[in-house]
Amino acid sequence: MPIPQDFQFSQANLQDFQDCRRRFQLRYLQRQAWPAVASEPALENERYQRLGERFHRLAHQSLLGVPATRLEAGLDDSQLARWWQNYSAHVGELLASAAALHPEITLSAPLGDFRLLAKYDLLAVYPDGRVRIVDWKTYRFRPKRIWLSQRMQTRVYPYLLVQAGSFINSRKPIRPEQVEMVYWFAEFPTRPETFAYSERQFRRDASDLASLVKIIHEMEEADFPLTDDFRLCQYCVYRSLCDRGVKAGVLPAEGEDQEPGMSGDFSEVGLPLDFEQLPEVEF
Repeated sequence: MPIPQDFQFSQANLQDFQDCRRRFQLRYLQRQAWPAVASEPALENERYQRLGERFHRLAHQSLLGVPATRLEAGLDDSQLARWWQNYSAHVGELLASAAALHPEITLSAPLGDFRLLAKYDLLAVYPDGRVRIVDWKTYRFRPKRIWLSQRMQTRVYPYLLVQAGSFINSRKPIRPEQVEMVYWFAEFPTRPETFAYSERQFRRDASDLASLVKIIHEMEEADFPLTDDFRLCQYCVYRSLCDRGVKAGVLPAEGEDQEPGMSGDFSEVGLPLDFEQLPEVEF
């Protein structure tokens, strides 16, 4: 099945392919609509999604210089207010001494015959040359480091910053050793997770991403099998289409150091209505 010439790869659709090739095919190639509930309880899930979107908007506006008093005037939910309080109390330390902040930056670079795209919550440039990728997470749980390390986001974001981020570094190339990625958790503000980058990891990511895109490009329609991990199907809107069950999975309980057993960073806002939207929220 040929991929459209203008198709753009992202950490989200690459993660979908890694998790379930059939879901990648249904969602991005066939654009199959399937109105199933992704997880239960549906109303609570939808509420959590909206709160996650609102938090990202608050963080963006704060970084653009909107006064805190103006932002706080619209805090009509106790959970959102708690996230904002955690942000106000802890993010300043995370960004201390930064010379420049670039919120909601989109980068793109060639990847084989296609392009790789990512939207960053925040890029912070420091006087010593470091460039820190900061990604806001409103997870209900505090994921384990090993799970985060295996996400496509942890590989795509630093790689693409090295490839295409020179314009935020006075037009000077960014070396892999200058880059680190930080996941900051609104529910666990004192426990961010940091991943340093390196030339070795950059070369590995370049090779792996190019190979992955080549595999996808050369696949035939019959080469998109269902995942063998049935846990992922519980939170996928296509589960009934694929005869993998009808009832949606139940939202994970809040807590620390949990393994979500799901994909696509669904847990960040609760409801994976749009696998592409959640990790890279557009405003």
